[in-house]
Amino acid sequence: MESMDRRSFIATSTGMVSAIIASTMTDELYAFSQGETVNAAVIGVGRQGRVILGELAKFPMVKVTSVCDISSRRLKSARRRAKGAKTYEDYRQLLDQEKDLTVVFVCTPTHRHAEIAVDCLSAGKHVYCEAPLAGTIEDAKRIAAAEKKSSLVFHVGLQFRSNPIYRLARQFMLSGAIRDCVSLRSQYRAKTSWRTPTSDPSREKEANWRLYEESSTGLPGEIGTHQFDVMSWFLNKLPVSVSGYGTNLHHRDGREIPDTVHCSMKWDSGLRLGYEATVASSYGGRFEEFVGTMGAIKLIGDFGWLFKEADAPTQGWEVYAVRQSFHKEQGITLIADATKLAKQGKLKEGVGLPHPPIHYGVSAFLTSVTTKKQSACSAALGLRSAVLGIKAHQAVMEEKEIVFEDDWFKVG
Repeated sequence: MESMDRRSFIATSTGMVSAIIASTMTDELYAFSQGETVNAAVIGVGRQGRVILGELAKFPMVKVTSVCDISSRRLKSARRRAKGAKTYEDYRQLLDQEKDLTVVFVCTPTHRHAEIAVDCLSAGKHVYCEAPLAGTIEDAKRIAAAEKKSSLVFHVGLQFRSNPIYRLARQFMLSGAIRDCVSLRSQYRAKTSWRTPTSDPSREKEANWRLYEESSTGLPGEIGTHQFDVMSWFLNKLPVSVSGYGTNLHHRDGREIPDTVHCSMKWDSGLRLGYEATVASSYGGRFEEFVGTMGAIKLIGDFGWLFKEADAPTQGWEVYAVRQSFHKEQGITLIADATKLAKQGKLKEGVGLPHPPIHYGVSAFLTSVTTKKQSACSAALGLRSAVLGIKAHQAVMEEKEIVFEDDWFKVG
């Protein structure tokens, strides 16, 4: 199990929180050569693939040369976003014919990742693979093993790990800003059906793969994987068990996957995460929350806040901080590059992110490729986060507690 001595971290951190505030975590962190052209392909141009295409358009040195999808309708839509790109309905044909291809973005349904990702590595392409890495532990291990044998860059789309606000918040937490963590909470609420209408009954399970047990890891896997990963990343330790339950409380349309789930993850210290996810309500949205004896951190993707206890020590920088009120609580807004912005008199302009969170993951991947450095979001790390989601989904479906086994997290 992954672990780290907090005292060791603090001992090697100079200036503590003041230094953390001064750290550079915006796009400058991922600056890369503008003189190199990166030829890119996107495999799977559904909703997430189209988002990726939109982000790639922001990088002048990236040229999307090809797109692939089994749906001609989605390919037609993708052509409008990537003008001049060749289209393929079979990714094998794309890999065979696109000899000058540098990177491939795999944005297919989760249960299709393994074969495509491994074939892309075998073809000598750097790979960005959406998270979760795979729908089974076996498939996730297969991808991680292929990465281990390769010298290519493999990046898993655990976008929070590249998010400047989350990176800043994690350093606050590891520096002891909230002291001893006593409670973890996280939720995902979005009122949506998760259903894609189709006029062809034979395509029902293909189009709505998230709704069926044979192809989906449900809300804990497809969504919770990202949020569970944040928890283990911030704590520098994996949980020891997970329990859960779920049911369909709103969408009674024949789906096999619950529309509302509850999970509890436990760490060996006794610390627990309370997690809830639903596609039946949007109230409260999505967040991750860490509560400690000297403060709390709340994160919602584009924004983050530090709430300090009345008896928490002060470091002096607080007087310059941007604050927001939440009922009776007052949160210090987490701003990347706060020191630099404060000197420019632009501190309030730094609230939030200038780009969607996914932008920073794409940028980090391209940086790894152009600088020839391994990704901080490797397939081995993707395996660990996938295990958390897969087993949380199993716990929900079987309504029981599952103890994590060390072997599940190991690359073969």
